[in-house]
Amino acid sequence: MKTQVGIIGAGPAGLMLSHLLHLEGIESVVLENRSRDEIEGTIRAGVLEQMTVDLLNETGVGERMMREGHIHHGIELQYNGIRQRVNMHELTEGKSVMVYPQHEVIKDLVAARLEASGKIYFSVSDVSLHDIETTSPKIRFKHDGGEEELVCDFIAGCDGFHGPSRKMIPDRVENQKIYPYGWLGILAETPIANPELIYANHDRGFALISQRTPEIQRHYIQVDPNDDIANWSDDRIWTELKARVETDDWKLPDGPIIQKNIVAMRSFVCEPMQHGRLFIAGDAAHIVPPTGAKGLNLAMGDVQVLSRGIQEHYQTGRNDMLDRYSEIALRRIWKAQRFSWWMTTMLHRDYSHSSFERGIQISELDYVCTSRAALTSLSENYVGLPLEWESASKIKV
Repeated sequence: MKTQVGIIGAGPAGLMLSHLLHLEGIESVVLENRSRDEIEGTIRAGVLEQMTVDLLNETGVGERMMREGHIHHGIELQYNGIRQRVNMHELTEGKSVMVYPQHEVIKDLVAARLEASGKIYFSVSDVSLHDIETTSPKIRFKHDGGEEELVCDFIAGCDGFHGPSRKMIPDRVENQKIYPYGWLGILAETPIANPELIYANHDRGFALISQRTPEIQRHYIQVDPNDDIANWSDDRIWTELKARVETDDWKLPDGPIIQKNIVAMRSFVCEPMQHGRLFIAGDAAHIVPPTGAKGLNLAMGDVQVLSRGIQEHYQTGRNDMLDRYSEIALRRIWKAQRFSWWMTTMLHRDYSHSSFERGIQISELDYVCTSRAALTSLSENYVGLPLEWESASKIKV
């Protein structure tokens, strides 16, 4: 088989890249090791930045999102029993976020690609990359019991943290931070608890009150990342949630828990994000803790840069944008990493901290909630920073 761009991974990054290239008349083939049912049925939360919402709408795949998603103009921060609303819509001159799950975005993109006769091979295995330093890189894989080879002009590795693509970058530097806490997340059959998300810092640990649909909600509490979910009965989960978020005049509705799991938290960045004719995007290149709601949004930023570079190659023969892909993408990635780290460390209880460090943490929250400048900075980052296409000046230390 031959195509212009071989894409490994049918997550948000791979599917949106394929969609963007299609709109410019550029052929691609997407290879995915899971089935369609698996990628569309794996439940993932989603808070979409303004840029992501605009991108989905501008490329014709945002209709269901606009109909079923929830537009949020702000969030609420809670500490010391005080709850402060952050009016992001006002502080960012009209920007907001959309609560719309990642697996629903995937459904919309898969439908769009298949409607346009896009080529997606599900349930492939034994994927390997070859000749990436040549002008005809290849992807070998197994599908339906047979061995296949896909010859491309470019390969986009959108295959997640455990995929084979990143390992093909020989001079990569992998930057990582492991956090001493995890999230216990639940899906529960309850009415919407609050019009906007609540981020709570409590002596017992962090909590997040979110939403999914009018009938099913998504909530989280901070736990030991090595804890066993079997130790957490439904009653214990609701007790902890209520202890961390309820106030004298606000109570959390409870109900049957239909799903629960514990995930660890980390930050990860791979530099560079390219080698030869291979370019990586999304979780293959970076991981963020979920506190800042940046994972899917960073993937959408990556593929906008990559698709523009590929488009420039075919239209003009120039590779200026492709040569600078890592530089442009990483500039935004590191800013999102900083914000995600800041939100995470400001809101979570670290029991290794001294009373002094705990006092500093609460003081930081108090400053943020009482300073318009700090609230504006939080809001600008939360709704999403713009893509910066120009080179960042090098800082010499």
